Amino acid sequence: MKFEGNTLRVISNEAGIATLTLDLKDSSVNKFGAQALSELSDVISELAQDGSIKGLLITSAKEAFVVGADITEFMTWFQLDDDALAQKLQEAHDIFNGIANLPFPTVAAINGLALGGGFEICLACDYRVMADSAKVGLPETQLGIYPGWGGTVRLPRLIGVDNACEWICGGQQKRSAEAMKDGAVDAVVAAGAVVDSATHLLEQVLAGKLDYQSRRASLRAPMQFSPIEKMMIFESVRAVVGAKAGKHYPAPMEAIKTIEKGIFQPIDKAIATEIKGFVKMAKSPVARSLVGLFLNDQQVKKAASRYSKDASTIRHAAVLGAGIMGGGIAYQSASKGTPIVMKDIRQEALDLGMNEAGKLFGKQVERGKLTTDKAMQGLGKITPVLSYGEVANVDIVVEAVVENPKIKQSVLAEIEGQLRDDAILTSNTSTISITHLASELKRPENFCGMHFFNPVHRMPLVEVIRGAKTSEATIAKTVAYAQALGKTPIVVNDCPGFLVNRVLFPYFSGFSALLKDGADYQAVDKVMERFGWPMGPAYLLDVVGIDTAFHADQVMAQGFPDRMGHEGKNAIDLFFESKRFGQKSGSGFYLYEEDKKGKPKKLKSEESVQLLNTLHGATKDISEEEIIARMMIPLCIETARCLEENIVASAAEADMGLVYGIGFPPYLGGALHYMDEMGLAAFCELADQYKHLGKLYEPTVTMREMAAQQRRYHPY
Repeated sequence: MKFEGNTLRVISNEAGIATLTLDLKDSSVNKFGAQALSELSDVISELAQDGSIKGLLITSAKEAFVVGADITEFMTWFQLDDDALAQKLQEAHDIFNGIANLPFPTVAAINGLALGGGFEICLACDYRVMADSAKVGLPETQLGIYPGWGGTVRLPRLIGVDNACEWICGGQQKRSAEAMKDGAVDAVVAAGAVVDSATHLLEQVLAGKLDYQSRRASLRAPMQFSPIEKMMIFESVRAVVGAKAGKHYPAPMEAIKTIEKGIFQPIDKAIATEIKGFVKMAKSPVARSLVGLFLNDQQVKKAASRYSKDASTIRHAAVLGAGIMGGGIAYQSASKGTPIVMKDIRQEALDLGMNEAGKLFGKQVERGKLTTDKAMQGLGKITPVLSYGEVANVDIVVEAVVENPKIKQSVLAEIEGQLRDDAILTSNTSTISITHLASELKRPENFCGMHFFNPVHRMPLVEVIRGAKTSEATIAKTVAYAQALGKTPIVVNDCPGFLVNRVLFPYFSGFSALLKDGADYQAVDKVMERFGWPMGPAYLLDVVGIDTAFHADQVMAQGFPDRMGHEGKNAIDLFFESKRFGQKSGSGFYLYEEDKKGKPKKLKSEESVQLLNTLHGATKDISEEEIIARMMIPLCIETARCLEENIVASAAEADMGLVYGIGFPPYLGGALHYMDEMGLAAFCELADQYKHLGKLYEPTVTMREMAAQQRRYHPY
């Protein structure tokens, strides 16, 4: 047999072994779209009827095996009615069942990444041979759904219920050693030997040394458990998964329900159970949000790549200002292979920065991610210096000194004189105008903002800020450096606070107004955490630093006095005056003491309660609905303003900036998606209920026009 299509090809040899090679044309990866499924269906039907075929090998011509379904096409499935979506799923199942029911043995040669549908096609095969460098997994729960092409049916029968629940509900990629240990694959070999090893395994089966028919029979039949065994397995799994997933992410718990029902059914009925549950999840608002974020993330990465495609490589970097932030930036650069000079005027600051980087490398060793030698090599890529001599030949500098415009301007002007004419100079400012900082520079075209988020090694976002005179070449090189650091850069235009902090401070303003009206800050924190934020506003202010927030609040009030200025003293002012700077000082809204691991542990502070009582009086109850509305409305409106004023180029970048930068609840999809889901007309009506609170609660003219026309920010 021979077949050549746009997504795959098939050729058979004289021994009757057919090789199906997945190879999507004009793409760097294989993914399952409508055309791939159609060609696969035709080929499997033809193979089943070809009496000359004795066995089938499925492999890939790409570096990855199959990365999963084509999400852009898959989104159109979600918009179908329930019956039509179920029919689409059944058609995909028919293809995979066709592979599982072929009248000869099948082996998947997994040469690289096999995720989602890409792993489910492997599960439909009788045997799996995996490269030691490959990874496999079923990440669908991270999109608010669960495996829909047989994953919940075949994986539990293959590796056991508890392992399958952990794989599916966690949605993580599994390395070859773990896949082999759990029984998900039959052999792990060197990457270059995958096809030969899979072919050899197939020959062993054809020689009668392995019984593929009995294996098939056991994987089709219902599983057998006593009532006590079943109860112990699923009660334990539900407890662990429920605690991790939380109420806002229902897919993992729904996957458990499907698995629990399906394992006691014959495979055809178990598939019907999977389809029914999948349809339910696909129609949920959480799935719309999470799939939307996936598409937004792809859009953001494409936008960044358009900037950086022609940029020259950054071979050597420098960071000005050591300490925690400077050490974090230095670690990130060194850990990704770019040598970096860390400059400060104080030896103790350099010691702190090197200690921070050393701790981060040490944690990688503890987790088994690095050997001690590799960690030492990484640390060796950081050069701590007190003078500018080592900085003269670097390609890019990140200034990370104190958030004070005069100090930053002085440092930037000083370092500019030490650099090559083509070197890029950036500032890690969180709020100060890039155009203002550039006003004293001789080469403002070589200057831009590069705003990292703390902790640097964990936070994925970097804001790249374009000043009035910043050149496109500067933006391109800075974006390329951010990508080299493993970060997601978003290019924004200059204004006080840029995108993320400009949007965050109206949220803090809503919090301050709630306190003024008698809200208990601890109650507000609990409400917003239940709503999905990683931490409430009081706790977040403590983590950011009350001193940092105080200075940023002044910048924002000066930049947007009509809505971010405030009369009289607020809670941030009060705590700043009291030198309660948050975690860094051991006290803010909460008290902090180190736990056994040396991490700050949050404790209740009666002194904070009393201080706020002197400012605002005794607390009173405010409903959860009002707290959420008063916190979220200013943030959402300011996000819309940033889009309208072209501070950020697209709705996708705006929403991803908030998710990646401040932990906006992913299940809500970002501020603009949140308004899309609510409906702009409904959002404007809600905002109007709070118009007495001032300009922060006034939707823009464009928002009202969009509401009247029933328009959305996102196409999905």
